[in-house]
Amino acid sequence: MTGLRWIFAALLPLVALTACSVGSEAELRDWMAQQKSQTFPKVVPLAEPKQFKPENYTETTEFDPFSVKKLTLALKRDSAQASSNAALLEPELARRKEPLEEFPLDTIAFVGSMVRDGKPVALVTVGKLLYQVHTGDHLGQNYGLITKIVETEITLREIVQDAAGEWIERAATLQLQERSK
Repeated sequence: MTGLRWIFAALLPLVALTACSVGSEAELRDWMAQQKSQTFPKVVPLAEPKQFKPENYTETTEFDPFSVKKLTLALKRDSAQASSNAALLEPELARRKEPLEEFPLDTIAFVGSMVRDGKPVALVTVGKLLYQVHTGDHLGQNYGLITKIVETEITLREIVQDAAGEWIERAATLQLQERSK
């Protein structure tokens, strides 16, 4: 008797779902057909394409793209820019490199400052070594020249290449590093 109850309990929901779905499916199809007949799409017509009208080339005296004079001026401007770049970088290439120019600026830490003989001296560390640097010394791999030392920072002038490959000057600073305990 328990087996019969179990079969009856399993079949009852299936019969109920089948009875509901037959009526619901017909109602659903009727509703969809009604909605489809009442809905009218709104199509906006496309604008007519513009007619292409070719123009004939007429030589004018306004602008000659192949002018020798214009090419000469462009070459002179480029050579002047190259010479100004060379003038900026040439003194740096002619001098002897200092030891702290081997290290990237972000690996050098400014840890303190003092005044010796009336001139400011900065204390920087690279790894576990401590160095004293003065105004006029060089730091970092971008030809960094120390221009100013104050209690909280070292100001440098670096020479770097911009996106166009031109050598330019930029300012950089090393901030005083707080000691972590």
